Amino acid sequence: MPTVDTHDAEEQQPSGLSQQKDLERPSADDIYEQVATSARQELARSSFSLALSGFGAGAFMGLSALGTAIALVLMGASEHARIISRMFYPIGFIVVIIGRSQLFTENTLYPVALVLSEKRQFWNTMRLWAVVLPTNVLGAFGFAMLASHTTAIDPAFVSTMSTLGAKALAHPATTVFWSGVIGGWMIALAAWLVSASHSVTGSVMLIWILTYVVGLGDFAHCIASSCEIFVTILTHSAPWTAFPEWFFPAVGGNIVGGVCLVTILEYGQTIYGGEATKQDK
Repeated sequence: MPTVDTHDAEEQQPSGLSQQKDLERPSADDIYEQVATSARQELARSSFSLALSGFGAGAFMGLSALGTAIALVLMGASEHARIISRMFYPIGFIVVIIGRSQLFTENTLYPVALVLSEKRQFWNTMRLWAVVLPTNVLGAFGFAMLASHTTAIDPAFVSTMSTLGAKALAHPATTVFWSGVIGGWMIALAAWLVSASHSVTGSVMLIWILTYVVGLGDFAHCIASSCEIFVTILTHSAPWTAFPEWFFPAVGGNIVGGVCLVTILEYGQTIYGGEATKQDK
């Protein structure tokens, strides 16, 4: 019968304990450090790299519109169909966030949280926003061109995406803004929670749950909804002037939601909570 080397067993035990420790629930400080690390990595990228990533993210977000439209067409028009179809809305967000592409609303969390503790990163953050937002829009436009000006996608799916875009455009600017606040809040919250996740599976579930609510509530997202709205415009169901009238309130709301309701609150919890802990010792 083979003998067990007790020395080897003792060496293996700390490694196992270390892995188990890594599975403990992270503190707010741990999450913030992960967020700050991700922000530094993204801010270190060249503008060209950010632009390519931003364009890809905008195009990938079209998968949310496409998945929702396909489900609606196949299931027919009903409340149950609407609820189930929104289960496909998170597809674009999962692809973008897990794939680490540059999505503007996600970047209302990472670099802003870093700027609050490292003020020197402010202009670098502005550079990132100035590159990522326009390229996200170009990517969304590229997807809409593919959908509406080629035969790649079934016309029934294109028509449904156009209808979804028209529905988004029907809201007044104030409604779009406040809807965008909630949308931006939930996307930035998803990014914060993903930083606390220990696995890809856990990250996917977190993204899916939160973005499903965004889709189900029809909350404005400046990039995902742009894919639908561009299809609406390119199929001549809305004028070009309708896009900026919707887009700028949506962007403003997403920024307020992401920055104020998540970044500042979570940063405050981390910084002031840490100071309170030090005083208690």
